[in-house]
Amino acid sequence: MTTQHSIDHHRPVLVTGASGFVGSHITRLLVQSGRTVRVLLRRTSRTEALDGLPVEIHYGDVLDPASLRTAMDGCHTVFHSVVDPRFWLSDPTPIWRNNVDGVVNSMDAALACGVKRFIFTSSMGTLGFNPDGPVTEDIPFNWMDRASPYIRARVEAENRFLVYCREKQLSGTALCVANTYGPEDYQPTPHGGALWDTANGRIKACLDAGAPTVDIRDVAEAALLAEARGRSGERYIIANEFIRNRDFYGMAAALRGNAPPKVIPLRVGYAVAWVAERIFRLIGRKDYLVRTDAVFLSDAFREMDNGKARRELGWNPRPIAETVRDAIDWHAQREQARTKAA
Repeated sequence: MTTQHSIDHHRPVLVTGASGFVGSHITRLLVQSGRTVRVLLRRTSRTEALDGLPVEIHYGDVLDPASLRTAMDGCHTVFHSVVDPRFWLSDPTPIWRNNVDGVVNSMDAALACGVKRFIFTSSMGTLGFNPDGPVTEDIPFNWMDRASPYIRARVEAENRFLVYCREKQLSGTALCVANTYGPEDYQPTPHGGALWDTANGRIKACLDAGAPTVDIRDVAEAALLAEARGRSGERYIIANEFIRNRDFYGMAAALRGNAPPKVIPLRVGYAVAWVAERIFRLIGRKDYLVRTDAVFLSDAFREMDNGKARRELGWNPRPIAETVRDAIDWHAQREQARTKAA
């Protein structure tokens, strides 16, 4: 089944979370497509990923409904890409507020402003597990007993989004996005930074785990395709190749002439994280990255079926080898430029 939405190219669009990896790439592609683009930023947001783009900046916050309504006034489409990724927080309140309350506030503002399309950047973490084959969108979430507060918040956000589409006639489409990699990763993201550090031999070991991946440029492409063709109230898997860490990081290291990282058994990772968690608790440290739930998530996801996005959106992602090469090339050029500037 295919859908074609009428897009008024004379009206602006709004990207929330535009300073982030996903949001900045959506913004860049919209600009390249000739659209009039507004971005919602906090005054404290880093804007390096947006420098030089002809965008209209609105300062505000998804927790400030008035700023959302001001930014959305007159907009045709909202691309909602705000996410608080700090899964390591001991107090999940900020995660819940930004990832759940934030999308509810954005949807309320979109309805109040007569926005025609709402594209929601969700996560592959909202999908159910399938022990018998590739994951599809119609598998309900079935691992709440293993879900961290971060995953629970993402599931709740997507559930509320689907309710708004079903009961409040929000014309929205959700994208369940896998681990993103690629160029223009200015922050960088933790996983993008790990890829670059491993390529350069600074990280010499990786867990014996694997995950679905996707090129960040293909995520942006999927967002624009979803605006035009995505069915309302539907979610689409935006994931490409599943790859084991040994192959993924080995590919990156080879590009820089370095040896592949040593592969650590998952059980060793669990043991180290279990001990670390208890030490951190004893010394009163609250927020830490080395966690057993992080080890679990590193190998929780398997092959994902992106056939629905291919059929209905016309999405055609590039191979992972191209993504890794372009990401490493971009990081290398950026590091070289910084060295020259110093």
